[in-house]
Amino acid sequence: MRIVIAAALALVATTTHAADKPVIAFTWDDLPAHAAMPAGVTRTQIAADLLKASAEAKAPAFGFINGVQTEREPGSDAALKLWRQAGQPLGNHGWSHQNLASLTPEQFADEAAKNEPMLKDLMAGQDWRWLRFPFLSEGDTPEKRLAVRAWLAAHHYKIASVTMSFGDWAFSDPYARCVAKNDQAAIAQLEKIYLDGAAAVADRSRAMAKTLYGQDIPYVLLMHGGAFEARMATRLFKLYQDKGYGFTTLEKVESHPFYKTDIDPSLPPQPTTLEDAYKAKGLPVPALPIDLAAVQGMCR
Repeated sequence: MRIVIAAALALVATTTHAADKPVIAFTWDDLPAHAAMPAGVTRTQIAADLLKASAEAKAPAFGFINGVQTEREPGSDAALKLWRQAGQPLGNHGWSHQNLASLTPEQFADEAAKNEPMLKDLMAGQDWRWLRFPFLSEGDTPEKRLAVRAWLAAHHYKIASVTMSFGDWAFSDPYARCVAKNDQAAIAQLEKIYLDGAAAVADRSRAMAKTLYGQDIPYVLLMHGGAFEARMATRLFKLYQDKGYGFTTLEKVESHPFYKTDIDPSLPPQPTTLEDAYKAKGLPVPALPIDLAAVQGMCR
């Protein structure tokens, strides 16, 4: 009997610990072609490296596509096929990554719709109706935001929110320049800034959630499918694991009530970033603990 009770208590403790563990959904924007590449690197190799690291970490990898890149870089569609061969999903990031603030609602809807034939073909009957706003911009007026949300609801889309981002997009162009100059010291500096920034932003997001709600929420991490991200992916996954994070799907994360108005865009929008939730409560938003301007200036 004591053995049975001990085993039951151990199971409860394990279950409780698992429930308390913070989780992240990794999302990868700008597929199949984000930013510059060092000489000798291909878009397919970048995708393969990202997918390999994701598989090793058991981290689902939801990708968001800009279909125009397959025209700008012929052959880059092979990276999207590789993504699907790995069993990872793809969603809509707008045909050519246009900012809603510079478009009418109708033009934005056309941008999203133009991606759809490619997504239907790649996803082959699976759910691709997730939209990630380019630049995370939902428009420059409340009226535009509501008009686009109405279109998304009518077309059965869900919005892919972001609750963790350390500005990874800023690293790939400097990395390509530093490789071209064979500046190994600068590359090492980029690596350190990248990992330190990811760690600091992870702590920032958790602290913000706990200030707002007294506990973690599941987080959606914004990443980009670039060459430097591929170089750093294994180390980045390990960083989050060492900090106690688990990995899960975008769908599971956004089943949390925090994201309900993005799962159903027909609802009146509520803040679905931690920064906006802070602003809604009149709280000062903590500064981003990474100097992206300094990163972008490296190896020029």
